[in-house]
Amino acid sequence: MSPDVMAIVLFAALLHAGWNALVRASADKFLDTVMIVAGAGAWTAILLPLLPLPAIESWPYLAASVLIHVAYFALVAVSYRGGELSFVYPLMRGSAPALTAVGGMLLINESPSAGGWVGVLLISCGVLVLAADSLRSGSFRIAPAAFALTNAAVIVIYTLVDGQGARLSGHAFSYTGWMFLLTAPLLVAIAAAGQGQGIVQRIRRGWRRGLLGGACTLASYGLALWAMTRAPIALVAALRETSVVFAVLLAAVFLKEPVTRVRYVSIVAVCAGAMAIKLF
Repeated sequence: MSPDVMAIVLFAALLHAGWNALVRASADKFLDTVMIVAGAGAWTAILLPLLPLPAIESWPYLAASVLIHVAYFALVAVSYRGGELSFVYPLMRGSAPALTAVGGMLLINESPSAGGWVGVLLISCGVLVLAADSLRSGSFRIAPAAFALTNAAVIVIYTLVDGQGARLSGHAFSYTGWMFLLTAPLLVAIAAAGQGQGIVQRIRRGWRRGLLGGACTLASYGLALWAMTRAPIALVAALRETSVVFAVLLAAVFLKEPVTRVRYVSIVAVCAGAMAIKLF
């Protein structure tokens, strides 16, 4: 992988951690998550006329992806209501590769390599140490942990669905753009049903945050897709897992979360484990 591609993948990882930090810093996690998805939908509405429609064979996967992503974004919001970024983000993003590896073994008899099992072990140990450190500091909350782990399973599902859907679409970025464009109004409608006129006021006050977060979400995925055309997919996927480390740094520097040395070690273990699974 060339240095310029590596830098772009690392930047994409930072952007992904960045929009999660925006949600964690928000006073209303769900409405700001809706705003960020709506922002991504607005950006894609500008870009999609320049792209071809996804092939019709991918439409069932696209429809399923929209519904799955509604659940994903809702779980992101509720996970951060009582959980720190430096705790919730590693659980969500770091556990997903391990769940994928174990699920592949149980469901389709596809056993990970020796390196893959080392990755699963590193993630498992990192998550356990992360939970133990949170218990010791008194910051552990059952609900955020449960929501984060549930969302890790949702990430596995949408990864499988979108992997197949993007292949069938003939144009991965168009497929992703339509996913955001269709998810945004559905989430806004759900928010409006629960908040009424409150969603209108939120849009007026927070549209800049929505556009910023939406740009981060869209650019993060788009840059990763671009990098996968310039470098081996496994290397790009592994390097993206550094978003876990970026999330902890953002939590410590900007959100002023108390991140102990033990938590740093556990998160590095989760990151290393996720990278090992992607590489081996």
